[in-house]
Amino acid sequence: MSRGERGTAIVELVWLGILLLLPVVWVVLSVFEVQRGAFAVSGAARAAGRAYALAPTDALGQARAEAAARQALADQGVGDLPLTVTVSCDAPDCHAPGTVVTVRIDSRVDLPLLPAALGGGAPSFALDATHTVPIGTFRDAG
Repeated sequence: MSRGERGTAIVELVWLGILLLLPVVWVVLSVFEVQRGAFAVSGAARAAGRAYALAPTDALGQARAEAAARQALADQGVGDLPLTVTVSCDAPDCHAPGTVVTVRIDSRVDLPLLPAALGGGAPSFALDATHTVPIGTFRDAG
């Protein structure tokens, strides 16, 4: 081996390590961000379902469900996520005794460390969660 190539192996190893380590770090950060969003959306669906079921009317229930979902996302540190709350039930009046209410939360998480300059909008991962709540047969009269 000539003296001119002495010590280049360590330099090559460092550059190769950096080039291979950066994508792995990005994948790990992306997985953590998506998992955090998934936990938040799941909690938001549960909170929205409970808030809707406890409201006295459908209109007030929708407003409370959206507020509860937004608060649940904020509690998880992702309050800036886009949010769509959809409430459906198997009866014309969703607060009728014995009705089953389903709340669906749709959202998305932007993947970290990728600027929008790499091709349009920042890449994102779609998230959704549903929660089903039965309306009790016996309700408070007052």
